[in-house]
Amino acid sequence: MSQVVHKFTRNVPSWRPRVTPVDLKKASPEQLDALQVTPSNTKVSDYVLVLAHDPETLKVRSPLFNAIMYDPGGMSRAEREIGAIGASIVNRCVYCAAVHADRHAKLEGSTEVTDRIFLAGPDAELSPRDKAILDFAIKLSLSPPEAGEAEMDALREAGLDDEEILDLILSAALFGWANRLMHVLGDPVRKEPPA
Repeated sequence: MSQVVHKFTRNVPSWRPRVTPVDLKKASPEQLDALQVTPSNTKVSDYVLVLAHDPETLKVRSPLFNAIMYDPGGMSRAEREIGAIGASIVNRCVYCAAVHADRHAKLEGSTEVTDRIFLAGPDAELSPRDKAILDFAIKLSLSPPEAGEAEMDALREAGLDDEEILDLILSAALFGWANRLMHVLGDPVRKEPPA
């Protein structure tokens, strides 16, 4: 049996839903209310429009997502993105890995960290802090019981405090869930290179 090889890049693919997204012009008042809070606060993605079929859940999901990934304090936003990238690599979600690698690069003003992660995965040569964050996110995503006391000690040795560790756990765990939703509800579609 051949293994599927996943190419991770910052080049964000489009996403083709398997479930028809909610049409904003035909959305119910409950759906429109749930759609007022979106993760990016820019445009409403097809993914969020698919989730709007269950407005009660979406109304809780979006503020939770925003709080975990964007709230001030604790771990930096760029470091939370490393947690999301680690989980997305484990779960082979090329869409989420690309989106969050792109966000990391923009936040840091550099592609160096994500280039190294996508080139070498868990063996990437990173700063001790970034390496501890990536290692923990990968271990937590592969098997939560494997992210134990030794891994917590490694995070503390790399300078993370308890609030930052909790932010890392939340960001990696959030993407364990989000990646699986993306896989079931649609497919990443890479643009064909020009001939």
